Amino acid sequence: MASDIATIAGWLAQANSAVAFTGAGISTESGIPDFRSPGGVWAKNRTVYFDEFLASADDRFEYWRQKSETHKEMHIAQPNTAHSALARWESNGRLRGVITQNIDGLHQKAGNQNVLELHGTACDVACLECAWRDEADRWVRKFRDEQLVPDCPECGALIKHATVSFGQSLPADVLYQSSQWSREADVFLAMGSSLVVEPAASLPVTAQQNGARLVIINRDPTPLDAIADMVVNSALGETMTGIDELLD
Repeated sequence: MASDIATIAGWLAQANSAVAFTGAGISTESGIPDFRSPGGVWAKNRTVYFDEFLASADDRFEYWRQKSETHKEMHIAQPNTAHSALARWESNGRLRGVITQNIDGLHQKAGNQNVLELHGTACDVACLECAWRDEADRWVRKFRDEQLVPDCPECGALIKHATVSFGQSLPADVLYQSSQWSREADVFLAMGSSLVVEPAASLPVTAQQNGARLVIINRDPTPLDAIADMVVNSALGETMTGIDELLD
């Protein structure tokens, strides 16, 4: 693995437009479980689809109950060594930015400024009708205390976390910019993602087809391993620490 890490570090050292693409695996070392894992949220709860949230008060309550259940561990989680490495690489010009499937805000906590959140963020709540937006913590605590689904304090409409729910479209501007970054990348690091959720999973393919060196770092094999220039099946923290040390 040492030679693979050295090769990746060399590619990054020469890159003009390196991009990182991250999934749930980068945050598990911060104590945030993968939603798809056997003990994850999706294994223990039924999915509340966006149209169900809009149509049913009972489904809105279930949505907020589930969000309040996962809020604390996400709210107190801190960036790990992999997050910190990406933030350093961006600050010293080695990395253009991060495209993430995660909703935990840990890239921003680590110091990344250029973050494209494909699935939104659980750090905020937002109104579905007006421009009102606020930090999620106070509204989750309000729900827990009152056991009532909150409404927008500005216009009285429905509010939910600023995440993309099942059945809800990804933000078109974020998806467009992510595609642009992928087309322009010369090194594309896909990290901690199963690379099966579309349309996000097509971004590494776009990067590779446009000339980028595709590096996949993930605990388990992915469907895109066959087209990658380098695949590392190892813990992200250990791998990123090794790359970071060589870059320094």
